[in-house]
Amino acid sequence: MQVILLQRVPKLGQMGEVVKVKDGYARNYLLPQGKALRASESNIASFEARKAQLEAHNLETKKEAEAMAAKLDGQQFVVIRSASDSGSLYGSVTPRDAAEAATAEGFSIDKRQVALIRPIKDLGLHDVSVTLHPEVVVTIVMNVARSVEEAELQAAGKSIQELAAEEEAAAEFEIAELFDDIGAANNEDEFGPVPTPESD
Repeated sequence: MQVILLQRVPKLGQMGEVVKVKDGYARNYLLPQGKALRASESNIASFEARKAQLEAHNLETKKEAEAMAAKLDGQQFVVIRSASDSGSLYGSVTPRDAAEAATAEGFSIDKRQVALIRPIKDLGLHDVSVTLHPEVVVTIVMNVARSVEEAELQAAGKSIQELAAEEEAAAEFEIAELFDDIGAANNEDEFGPVPTPESD
C-alpha cells in the first residue's frame, strides 16, 4: 500500500514522502495513529493544502519535546522489585514500569514512548530510550533495586555483586572474630586468667 507520511517515521521517511509499506503495517499502525494517509490523489492534494499547517504543528511539538528533553535526558528513576540473591528479578521491568516511574517524578511519559531493547530482568542501572517526538529521543536510567538503600548504593556506582561480596566478607570477618573470642574464652577457662605483663 502506498501512503503519504504526515510526520517523520523512523526507518521509513520524512513528512510528505509517499512510501510503499505492507498493508497490515499501514492499517494497524500508520493510519490509526494519524501518522499517514493512503496515497490517493485527493489525499495528496489535501496534504499539500495542509502542508504548511502540519509543518508548523510539527515544529511546535518538536520545540516542546526538546524543552522536555533538556530536563529528562540522563534522569535516573528508581524501580523497586523482588529479586534473588544473584540479582535476577522475579519478573521483569516493562515500558509501563519505566513510564510510571518517570510520571511519578513529574514527567509526562506514555509507555508507547519507551523503547526497551529487551525486558529488564536483573538488578542494576539500565539505559532506556524515550521518544518524545519523532525527531527527539532521550536516554533515561532505570535504577532497579530491592530497596531504596540498595538503589542509593547502585546510584553511587556499586553493583549488586560487589555489595553481596562485601556483605559476605563482613559476615566472614564477624564469624572469625566470634571464633577468636570463643577461643580466648576457652583458654581462660582451661588455664585460669591469662596473665597480663606487669609494668615495672
